[in-house]
Amino acid sequence: MFVLAKDGTPLDPCHPARARKLLASGRAVVVRHTPLVIRLKRRTADESRVRGVEIGIDPGSKHTGLAVFRDDAGTRTGLFALRLDHRGSRIRDKLTARARYRRRRRAANLRYRPPRFNNRTRSEGWLAPSLRHRVETTVSWVERLSRWAPVQTLHVERVAFDTHALSAGRPLEGIEYQRGTLCGFEVREYLLAKWGRRCAYCGTTGVPVNIDHIHPRGRGGSDRITNLTLACVPCNQAKGAQPVEEFLARRPKVLAQIQARAEAPLRDAAAVNTTRRALWRALEATGRPVRAASGGRTKWNRGRTGAPKSHTLDALHVGHLDTVAAWPGQILTAAATGRGVYSRTRIDRFGFPRLRLPHVKRVHGYATGDLVRADVPVGKHSGTHIGRVAVRATGSFNITTAHGVRQGIHHRHIRLLQRADGYGYTRTKETTMHVPGPGEAPFPPGPEGPGLPGELR
Repeated sequence: MFVLAKDGTPLDPCHPARARKLLASGRAVVVRHTPLVIRLKRRTADESRVRGVEIGIDPGSKHTGLAVFRDDAGTRTGLFALRLDHRGSRIRDKLTARARYRRRRRAANLRYRPPRFNNRTRSEGWLAPSLRHRVETTVSWVERLSRWAPVQTLHVERVAFDTHALSAGRPLEGIEYQRGTLCGFEVREYLLAKWGRRCAYCGTTGVPVNIDHIHPRGRGGSDRITNLTLACVPCNQAKGAQPVEEFLARRPKVLAQIQARAEAPLRDAAAVNTTRRALWRALEATGRPVRAASGGRTKWNRGRTGAPKSHTLDALHVGHLDTVAAWPGQILTAAATGRGVYSRTRIDRFGFPRLRLPHVKRVHGYATGDLVRADVPVGKHSGTHIGRVAVRATGSFNITTAHGVRQGIHHRHIRLLQRADGYGYTRTKETTMHVPGPGEAPFPPGPEGPGLPGELR
């Protein structure tokens, strides 16, 4: 767990058992509930021996892994693992929906100003909001961890995906990079040959067929040939802008066949390729040394240590290392949820306001997104529940826990643990935990005892 000195200066992290002892003896107080950060009451940074820690970052499109570890002459010991879940897809969907509402209102002559499509300039290095979110949230968590631990170096994986080879499904050489999927074909001819001149959804043959997007364009689908299929007119109209998973929810076999024949989209690979340089520059702007490594090096390190594949373990294995002594058995998952909305109305399907929201966000001292603990004595939801709260003006709140949503819990039974910070937290087990050998401490021994940092004795 993270430890702060009396004046708030970060010290070396300690074992959770040691943190519990410090809190029970009254030598420390809780600064933050999740992740747990404690502050010593009497110990200063000058009286402590601080060795420092390092952070490994494994950036991804949907998830980013962060690992806080101690490096002793090439031997790494994992101290804390975090998986950051991005919400770039939700941001993209919200912006797309807003653009549709505006376009519809203009088409109905309900707005006086003309559309502005070509009179807006973009600064150099501009990123779409859904991509910029990935960079900003990753850097934000690096800065948070730097406030709670004495971070000395940042290790980031700078991976570049070969999207053309991924699309082909095999390594390419020479002139093959100049030949795409449609080399020697016309689009319609290729689709007719690939899908057997039949509707991909109902299997009908001998009828006129349309070209359909498997993942609808209105929901972020591309015009790549791998996202196109054939559909008869009734199926094309019935599917509309629905995702194929929703349209074929009652026909899983047909869904599996279409997904098997359609190649994997390259959206995630393109997002990582686009943001890797921006993330590198943002991390360098923090003022700490940044060391880059390739994805091949990370995979080779995992092969030597026998670690399974996960974002957090990849973050622990980024860069040059000799071995990994141990890693945490649990990881903290921080899912980006946002901090609410600016709009004070709800809109209908045409984009017009239909419901006004209250201007006061706190009810009985709680706001939606706060981390709370509910001790319900009797009733259907009796017991202890910890999770994010959704407030209601009636005073009966909903709490989202790891086991589901508990509805109708009165505010009298709720106690605040942590104010909303834009993330929802859950704890999960790591894929496999390294078991120390005989006589091996889970943490490198400190100067005053095995497995406990000396500055906390």
